[in-house]
Parts: sequence; structure tokens; C-alpha cells
Amino acid sequence: MDLEKAQNWIIDFIRNETGKAGVNGVVVGISGGIDSALTATLAVKALGKDRVLGIHMPESSLTPAADSEDAKTLADWLGIEYRTIEISGVISAFMAAVPESESADRLTRGNLKARTRMALLYFHANQLNRMVLGTGNKTEILLGYYTKYGDGGVDLEPIGGLYKTEVWELSGRLGIPEPLITKKPSAGLWAGQTDEAELGISYVKVDEVLRMLEEGAEPEKILNNIGISAEQLSSVNRRIERNEHKRKAPPVPELY
Repeated sequence: MDLEKAQNWIIDFIRNETGKAGVNGVVVGISGGIDSALTATLAVKALGKDRVLGIHMPESSLTPAADSEDAKTLADWLGIEYRTIEISGVISAFMAAVPESESADRLTRGNLKARTRMALLYFHANQLNRMVLGTGNKTEILLGYYTKYGDGGVDLEPIGGLYKTEVWELSGRLGIPEPLITKKPSAGLWAGQTDEAELGISYVKVDEVLRMLEEGAEPEKILNNIGISAEQLSSVNRRIERNEHKRKAPPVPELY
């Protein structure tokens, strides 16, 4: 991909879509990770720093201090308005209101956190007449590696056409602070979670798989060219198929 052309295309996309919607700017959830860093950076280039609000939403018992520090470093580097909202109290109130939540598994609790964060972003967006920018990349979208109506419930997905490896590359070209680029990607929904450990394959490898699948390559060719196991390829295909519903609008019955 021509990353300079992609960068300009994304900047125009943000500017045009917010212009058509007649909003005052955008809100971006800044996690301290590279996807949100790139999204916020491109938004500033499209709209100017005064029209971008960054919100960091840590969970006191879980979010590493380094993530909060990196989020603040990014906001200062961009010169954008920045707010921190600690979500532990919101999660605790929800759990207290729903007695059966005590038996909820790790995934259910993690999805609740993602949806809580999105509710907070939309509260601010509604209050300020702004749009919520998603931070999902193409790799995550194709795999369905996000929470439906959580980090997937947004107005625009500016970097949704970039594979994760392209996100890293473009971020380097734009001079985004190095610690955000080199840290291990994590959704931060439970202790010790990392994206690549959960996926069972590195982003470099999975991006190669996804590119070859899009080109219609046969499984044998993918296995031979990339050097992954049959189980890893099967896992990628299962994720794509199982999460197809996330990439579509909710089905409506055809009554007429």
C-alpha cells in the first residue's frame, strides 16, 4: 500500500464525513495503544487540534500506569483537549444492580467494560455535537476481534482499511511517540491479556494470511508461504466466519 496516499485519503475521509454530518468535531477513546494514537493523530490533521477530544478510560485495578502515561503523552504531543474517566465505579454499580453478574465469565465482564467505555464516549459526543471515531484496524475488523456495540459501535472507522502492520508503519512515518508503537497490543480487558496471545498468532503472520485469503489463495499455498500451522489457519478462518454478524447491520425480516 502507498501509505502517503492512504494517509491523505483517511484525512479527507474524516474531514468530509464530519462535514456532511454537520458536527463540531470528534471524540476519540485514547487507550495508550497505537490504534487510538494513529486515529487521533489523523483526526488532528483532518480537523485541527481544537476539534478533537481525547478521553482515556482506565480501570484502576487493571489498567497499567504505563498506558495512562502514554495516553497523556500522546494528548500533550497532539495538543488536544484530554480527559480521564475512571470506569471502576461504573462497572461496580452495574454489577451491584445485576446480582447474577457475580457469576459472569471473563469475556462477559470484558465486553461490559468495552460497552461502558463506548457509552461514555457517546455521552460526550452527544453533549458536544461530535462524532465518535472508532480505532479498529482492518485486521481486527476482518477477524471480528472487537466487542459488538463496544469498540465496534462507532460513527466512523478511519483506520479500518489498514492492516495492523500498516498501522505500525504509518505511525512511525508520522512520528508518533515510540513507546506507543513498540508496546505489545492489548485490549486491556483482563490481567495479562495480549492480542497476539489470545489470537494464537502474531499480527505479522495473521496479516499475511488475511492478504492471501483476500487474493483467493488455497490453504496449502498459505501454509507453505507463511509457515504457520494448519490449526492456526483454521483458527483465523473460524474467527472470520463466526464473527461475520459483527460486520453487518442487524438482520431485518422481509415482510413484503
